[in-house]
Amino acid sequence: MLQALAIHPLQCFSTPNFDRKHHYFHHLRRNKQYPFSHSTSFSVSREVKVSASSKQKPLDVKSEIGDDEDELLQEKVIVADDGGDLGWLPAFPHVLTASMANFLFGYHIGVMNGPIVSIAKELGFEGNSFLEGLVVSIFIGGAFIGSVACGSLVDKLGCRRTIQIDTVPLILGAIVSAQAQSIEEMLLGRFLVGLGIGVNTVLVPIYISEIAPTNYRGSLGTLCQIGTCIGIIASLYLAISSENDPHWWRTMLYIASVPGFIQALGMQFSVESPRWLCKAGRLDEAKKVINNLWGSSEVDKAIKEFESVLKNDGGDLNSSWLELLEEPHSRVATIGGALFVLQQLAGINGVLYFSSLTFKDVGISSSALASLYVGLTNFAGALCALYLMDKQGRQRLLIGSYAGMALSMFLIVYAISFPMDGEISNNLSILGTILYIFTFAVGAGPVTGLIIPELSSSRTRGKIMAFSFSVHWVFNFLVGLFFLELVQKFGVAPVYGSFGAVSLLAAAFAYFFIVETKSRSLEEIEMSLNPKFQGKRNSE
Repeated sequence: MLQALAIHPLQCFSTPNFDRKHHYFHHLRRNKQYPFSHSTSFSVSREVKVSASSKQKPLDVKSEIGDDEDELLQEKVIVADDGGDLGWLPAFPHVLTASMANFLFGYHIGVMNGPIVSIAKELGFEGNSFLEGLVVSIFIGGAFIGSVACGSLVDKLGCRRTIQIDTVPLILGAIVSAQAQSIEEMLLGRFLVGLGIGVNTVLVPIYISEIAPTNYRGSLGTLCQIGTCIGIIASLYLAISSENDPHWWRTMLYIASVPGFIQALGMQFSVESPRWLCKAGRLDEAKKVINNLWGSSEVDKAIKEFESVLKNDGGDLNSSWLELLEEPHSRVATIGGALFVLQQLAGINGVLYFSSLTFKDVGISSSALASLYVGLTNFAGALCALYLMDKQGRQRLLIGSYAGMALSMFLIVYAISFPMDGEISNNLSILGTILYIFTFAVGAGPVTGLIIPELSSSRTRGKIMAFSFSVHWVFNFLVGLFFLELVQKFGVAPVYGSFGAVSLLAAAFAYFFIVETKSRSLEEIEMSLNPKFQGKRNSE
C-alpha cells in the first residue's frame, strides 16, 4: 500500500504483491509479528584530490585550491558580485517545468494506493490477487523499457524535445486508464504511464544537471524529489474521497492527464541543454543559453570546457552502448547500478509495506491518511535536502542518510526482539518509521539520482543513466516480489536486520567509491575522472 512512497527519483515504486500483502498483514497482526517500519539510507562521496604540483588548465578550479571548499565558494561569490553569476533564479522556471514530470511520477505511484479495491470491483477482477498485483507491477515493466529507450533518445533529440515527446504516453496512459472498461484496457493504460515515467526518471535529472549553474546544481536537482513528494501527497489526498465514492478513481486518473499537457506546452518555452547544443554543433544557441542562465562572464569559459571535453571524448551524438564497457564509463556505470541496488536492498519498500499497520496501532485507522503522513515526512526530508545539498555536499548527505536508515532498522529490530510495554513498542515503531522515511528523503532518495549524471561523461551520460535506472527497476520489482516470502520464512527481525546491514554497507561503498561533486562543473568532474585528460596534463 505504501510501498509507492519511497521515491529517487529516482526511488521506490509499486510492486506486484498488493493484495497478497494485505492478507499477510492480517496474519502478522494476529501473531504480533509485524514490524514497526523505519530505515535509513546513506551514501558517501569522497572528493577527488588532484596534486597541486601537477600542471593544470586554468579551468580546473578544484585542483588549484585543493580541498578548501570554503575558499572555492568564497571565490564564486566574488564572481557573482562582478555580475558573472546570476544565481539560481534564471534557471528555476526551466527546472520547475521539467520537474513537473516528477510530479506526474509521484502522482501515478500514489494513485493506485486507495482506489485499487474499487477498480478491481468495477472491472471484474475483485479477489484476484494476481491481477491486482499485475495492474500495479506492469507499471514497472513499462518503466524498465522506457529507461532503456531513453538512453538513445536523449542523444539524438536532446532533453527538451524528448521530454515533450514523452508527455504523449503519459497523457494517453492516464486517459486510457480513466476510461477503462476491462482489465486489458487498464493494463494498457498503466503500461503506457510506466513507459513515460521510465523515460522521465532518466531524463529529468540529466536535464537539470546540465542547465543548472554549478553552485546551485544540487539544490535545483532536489526539485526532482520534491516534485515526486508533492505528486504523491496530491494523489493520496484525492484518494481519501475514493473511500466514499467507488467511481472516484476515474476522476483521479483524468486529473493525471492535465500536468502532461501543461508540461508539453511549458517545455516549448524552456531552453535546451547547452551541453547537448554544443555536441550538436549549435554553438550560437549554446552561448545564448549560457548567457541567459549563468551570466555573460561564464560564456567563454563554459564553451572552452565543453569543447575540450568533446574533443577528447568524442563530440558526436552517436555514442554506443558498448562504450559502457570502456573506462571510465564502465566504472561510473558500475557505481550507478550499485548505488541503486544498495538503495533498494536497504529496504525502503519493505519498510513502507508495514507503515500503515504502525500508524493504525496509534489510532490512525485510515490507510489513506497514514499514507499521507508518510508522504509529508518524505516531503519534509526533501526540503532539508534542498537546503543541505550544496552546503554539505553529496557525500555527507549520503553517509548520514544511510547511517540514519541503519539506526532506524536496528531500532525496529530491538522493538520486535525484546518484549516491552505495548505503548513503548508502538512509540518506538512510529519513531523508527518517521526517522527512516525522513533520512531516506534527505540523502539516499535525491542524491542517488543526482550524483550519477554528475559523475558521467558528456558522451555517455544518457546511456549510463539509462543503465542505472534499469537496474533500479529490476531490483525494485524483485524486492517487492520476495519481501513477504522472506518475512514469512525468516521473521521480521532478521529481514529488517539485513536491511540495516545493507544500509551500513551502502555507506561504506559510497565512502570508498563516490567522489564529491559539490561546487564543481560537470566538465571539471569529467576531466578529473577521465585518464585521457590526466595523461594529456602529465605530458604538458
